[in-house]
Amino acid sequence: MLATVGSLLAALWGALHLRTLLLGAVVFLFFADFLKRRRPKNYPPGPWRLPFLGNFFHLDFEKSQLAIKRVGRCCQLRGEDPVSLGATDRIPHRAHVKKYGNIVSLEVADITAVLITGLPLIKEVLTHTDQNFMNRPLTPIRKRVFGKKGLIMANGQIWKEQRRFALTTLRNFGLGKKSLEERIQEEAHHLAEVIAEEKGEPFNPHFKINNAVSNIICSIIFGERFDYQDAEFQELLRLLDEVTHLEASPMCQMYNFFPWMMEFLPGPHHTLFRDWDELKSFVSRVIENHKRDWNPDEPRDFIDAYLKEMAQHPDKTISSFDEENLIFSTLDLFFGGTETTSTILRWALLYMAFYPEVQEKVHTEIDRVVGQGQQPSLANRESMPYTNAVIHEALRMGNIIPLNAPREVSVDTALGGYHLPKGTMVLTNLTALHRDPTEWATPDTFNPEHFLENGQFKKRESFLPFSLGKRGCLGEQLARSELFIFFTSLLQKFTFKPPKNEKLSLKIRVGMTLSPESYNICAVPRA
Repeated sequence: MLATVGSLLAALWGALHLRTLLLGAVVFLFFADFLKRRRPKNYPPGPWRLPFLGNFFHLDFEKSQLAIKRVGRCCQLRGEDPVSLGATDRIPHRAHVKKYGNIVSLEVADITAVLITGLPLIKEVLTHTDQNFMNRPLTPIRKRVFGKKGLIMANGQIWKEQRRFALTTLRNFGLGKKSLEERIQEEAHHLAEVIAEEKGEPFNPHFKINNAVSNIICSIIFGERFDYQDAEFQELLRLLDEVTHLEASPMCQMYNFFPWMMEFLPGPHHTLFRDWDELKSFVSRVIENHKRDWNPDEPRDFIDAYLKEMAQHPDKTISSFDEENLIFSTLDLFFGGTETTSTILRWALLYMAFYPEVQEKVHTEIDRVVGQGQQPSLANRESMPYTNAVIHEALRMGNIIPLNAPREVSVDTALGGYHLPKGTMVLTNLTALHRDPTEWATPDTFNPEHFLENGQFKKRESFLPFSLGKRGCLGEQLARSELFIFFTSLLQKFTFKPPKNEKLSLKIRVGMTLSPESYNICAVPRA
């Protein structure tokens, strides 16, 4: 009997002891998480956080890359037609601005971030204290795909060397020169020809526009343009489109927050990594082909010029010019020179079909300034304020990079009266800036008058689609040239209309950029 009672007591003590250990472990983990997440004095305020998960449930993965629900003046991209939305719908919950101010802190897993709203603070981050906000944060996906290489993700001396070389080389191969303008005009002519083959019937302009825009940067980096029927190049454009869409998907964002767990789970993040590997393999093959007939005295393109730079800096311990950086810089230029400009052009054509009265005014200005007998050129831009305003309004409304490319605080920094520790991710809220009702008369309606004053084109300080500062868009000048020539050339030749008995939509397809959902349109030849 005593033995039985003793066994029961021992079992009870063992169970209690195990429970105590488990409880103690849980308490310890919560305490450790509390200490880890404890913010320094004067850190920006933000919404409530869960242990371990932080603000995970405040993020809206389906509506924007890191779109923030119910926080500040960040736009909730619901996918409705902006035509039918009012300003209060597009920039909801203004009470949160009063509650948290224009600097809102957020965190998910190990990522700490602040969302910056308002032009003065955004300019301070991007320009005034540029050195403190110069770096890019390295998220797990970017670390896995690019590491610290290339033009977009590199920091410090590597970034300075790569950017300086890229800018010089782009200029050497035509950026800002008549030769590159003529190349854009030629490609616009090719694009108009393939669109004319549709004979006014409904077609999807997505990859035709992608091919045309991409051919400009390809002529600089690869030394050639690609035919619209080239199977290999069409596959590259498909891969580029897929990675753009996948990287912002919920599963891929989960990888950014919990890479140790997602590495072992199936999902689109593995497709993303395979796609990037295929794109890197293509660039590697092009580089190998270049090496076979490379003449350092006669560089044909960006790759040739880079190979020459590598040969002049053989000591890789003091130079960042190596084949890995060549691959990643080439991919950065290929992506940046294709995806962003082509996305804006697709938005612009869609808006023309939605706003025929705007399109008619563009047609009138083109006929008056350029006519039908010559091709549009950059020299026409000054004489075409309305067309220029339409392009700028497409950039504003398209809002393709809503939170800008993220920055990272490189040293402990004071901003807006708050303390930001080194390593904090900084997101600048371009959505709120471009939809601010105090800046724009009709912030959620396509209205070219936003960029006109007394019939002349008017620059707007609160318009930053290419960002600002030393880490602003490397290809801004090229993109602006392409947008004007491609858009004007297409509107010179065609009237864009919805397919018969079909309603077009302005719904958004979320990716690394915000693009229109796939659509068909009719390009009716103009007499």
